[in-house]
Amino acid sequence: MSPIEFWFDFSSGYAFFAAQRIEALAAELGRTVLWRPYMLGAAFSVTGARGLSSTPLKRDYAQRDWARIARHRGLTFRPPADHPHVALAATRAFYWIEAQSPDAATAFAQRVFDLYFSDRLDTASPEAVSRLGPEVGLKPEALLAGIADPALKETVRKIGEDAVARGIFGSPFFLVDDEPFWGWDRMEMMAEWVRTGGW
Repeated sequence: MSPIEFWFDFSSGYAFFAAQRIEALAAELGRTVLWRPYMLGAAFSVTGARGLSSTPLKRDYAQRDWARIARHRGLTFRPPADHPHVALAATRAFYWIEAQSPDAATAFAQRVFDLYFSDRLDTASPEAVSRLGPEVGLKPEALLAGIADPALKETVRKIGEDAVARGIFGSPFFLVDDEPFWGWDRMEMMAEWVRTGGW
């Protein structure tokens, strides 16, 4: 059984909500999750789109919708006042951690989402991100060096470009059995697709 690929930008509000549900949903389906952060800007450069928080009217709606979802789910949702951050440091950290331990990388990603959307982490700051190292069994100085590694930077850039080449353009975005699903609100449809074998 192939994993559910979960593509996201750490600064995506809807990806935050997806991150709260994806592991449990995958377990219900007998699948695992392949967490895949990437820089959404790589997709915007191809599609010409803009982020919700940079788009008039959509920004106001999204803020209202996120608050509504958070109340409904009983979740803390308090993005930084200067949201969105360019979460390149957190994204690079994820892939460096994954090379050491995939399980630790998943725990790290979940922690980044929780802290960023409770206004307690600057995902753009390598120093701030590196301080999460001990939470996943790594030394901050090792994580900081990993974030700065030129080979890792190139790997992360290529991951984003390859994602877009595969048709991934949003956050969250899911691939399961080569079927694409874009958006937090498509998670239940994705689950039904897996359960039924598609239609």
